[in-house]
Amino acid sequence: MEHLLDNPIWNALISGNNNLAHGSSEVKYFAENVAPFVGFEDYSVANFNMLYELVSNQRVLAVVSAEEITIPENWKVLNNMKILQLVFNGSVPQEPTSQELITLQEQHIPAMLALTKMTNPGPFSERTIDFGNYKGIFSNDELIAMAGYRTQPSPYIEVSAVCTHPNHHGKGYAGMLINYHIGQIIAASGIPYLHSRTDNATAIRLYQKLGFSVRKEMTFNIIQKTKDLI
Repeated sequence: MEHLLDNPIWNALISGNNNLAHGSSEVKYFAENVAPFVGFEDYSVANFNMLYELVSNQRVLAVVSAEEITIPENWKVLNNMKILQLVFNGSVPQEPTSQELITLQEQHIPAMLALTKMTNPGPFSERTIDFGNYKGIFSNDELIAMAGYRTQPSPYIEVSAVCTHPNHHGKGYAGMLINYHIGQIIAASGIPYLHSRTDNATAIRLYQKLGFSVRKEMTFNIIQKTKDLI
């Protein structure tokens, strides 16, 4: 039986993130201003063609799969890369007390966009905040670190957008934020997981130190609709 995390986007869009799902019974995706991810019940040509009919021209989408998949020729492949999927199996951390973690809300969106543009933790758009549970750390009214949730293939919840302003590296902020979310997810009977680029050795070491273990190497395809089907 396929593991839920082998097809995390599809399983998120039919469970924990179904409130953000668009599409059909076979293909589901997030709104463009929330996230680029699309989930397929299966990676058939028919389902890729259905997606073609559903989304706007020039839409860029991200496909996450456990194995290499064939992208039909009517899609332009912008990038193909490997990422690591890590699942938490450590001890529940104590809730952070040394730094006040601020709940990020609508008024913080410009600061969140500025920080993610500077640090590039992964796709982040105007309504990515709709995934919920974003916490941040401020210094002199400037957002200097944050992390929140993203895909939620129940009972798994992805910790995402983990980023720290370059001027504040080495202060333990990323670990503090991740530990907070680990505690919250486990308290809600969930299982924390996350993704990392395979070349981000610093982040991977931190995640492993915090209790995450590599589950699988995943394939990440960035594709674009460039013209309508004839």
